[in-house]
Amino acid sequence: MNDDQAVASLSALAHVDRLAAFRLMVKAGPEGLPSGEIAERLAIPPTRMSFHLATLERSGLVASRRDGRRVLYAASYNDMRKLLSFITEDCCGGDAAFCGDLVSLASPSCSPARS
Repeated sequence: MNDDQAVASLSALAHVDRLAAFRLMVKAGPEGLPSGEIAERLAIPPTRMSFHLATLERSGLVASRRDGRRVLYAASYNDMRKLLSFITEDCCGGDAAFCGDLVSLASPSCSPARS
């Protein structure tokens, strides 16, 4: 990941609706959720939610796929890890006493929590 990619990802998350949608998708796991369900759960009009989901998808943090008539959106855990690693790679000079938990969260061994 480079600076431009990190800025694009962080910019996509820098809106309350998009952040809420991304967090919902992270909780949902790799199966993802239909766009309509995301909008419904967050009480956001579907057209506005579509705009936000497209922004998240362009950032690389979210991927979509068709399932019949539905479009499912899922968090891209690999890209999320890349962003977390990029942000924390120089944390406190690598001193685990200060940032050990942050670095371990961004490691490739991190797996999505199941709800």
